[in-house]
Amino acid sequence: MDRVEKETPSKDQYNATLVGRTEITPQLQILKVAPDVKNFEFSAGQFTVLGLTWSSPSLPETKRKEYSEEKSKRLIRRAYSISSGSRWQEYLEFYISLVTSGELTPRLFQLAVGDRLFIGPKGKGVFTIDRVSAEKNIVMVATGTGLAPYISMVRSMALEDSSRTITILHGASYSWDLGYRAELESLDRKCAAFNYIPIITRPDEDKSWTGRVGRLNDWIAKPELAEICKVPMDGEKSEFFLCGHPEMVTGCAEILTKKGFFEGSKKEPGTLHLEKYW
Repeated sequence: MDRVEKETPSKDQYNATLVGRTEITPQLQILKVAPDVKNFEFSAGQFTVLGLTWSSPSLPETKRKEYSEEKSKRLIRRAYSISSGSRWQEYLEFYISLVTSGELTPRLFQLAVGDRLFIGPKGKGVFTIDRVSAEKNIVMVATGTGLAPYISMVRSMALEDSSRTITILHGASYSWDLGYRAELESLDRKCAAFNYIPIITRPDEDKSWTGRVGRLNDWIAKPELAEICKVPMDGEKSEFFLCGHPEMVTGCAEILTKKGFFEGSKKEPGTLHLEKYW
């Protein structure tokens, strides 16, 4: 999740520390952020805000916008999905993609372990797994860093009940863009109720890849989707989560609607849950 949040005066609002980072590629990183206040409250699938001041150092290769002295102490804030399990207490984890034309990610990518930053007071959002009945199967579809909320769901509670099947379809341009791949492949081997299906769109530039290729929309449209995901294509037995690029979310939602799935309302819970990243 990378939603735009309105900037607000800073006045020394930094309340967290970067305690670790993992570089997936130069454009993809996993940040580990420890809030000053322990027992950070969130449900698996939710997001929170990260922030840095306009005067914070930025990656040298990215173009910085001009800002006034008065603005220099204000926070640039954006919302990001939390990928750590909801029971973790030491730190929160965020799976973030660099936007070179953006204002915050070039600054986040420039942070060193031990540097300070701002974090929102708690998790927000309704894109959560606790909205699904424990006996129903779940298919989680994501592009890029849209995978983040699913990692939190799987780490938190998704596999506690082996009576249902969880399947993750993750789309990326190249195999090296498949963040959390080793963790998900390990879960796939160890847990019969979990399936990990990575798919890339540029196999011509990734000669070592021998797995599935193509757009997620095309895979969701396949008649054999039930066999691929190992769950019934029946809203009474299975539900879908879609997260990531808006075109993927909209396109897959249209396909799944024709298969009988539907978004919920205040009056009626749905079988199709959507989260667009921008």
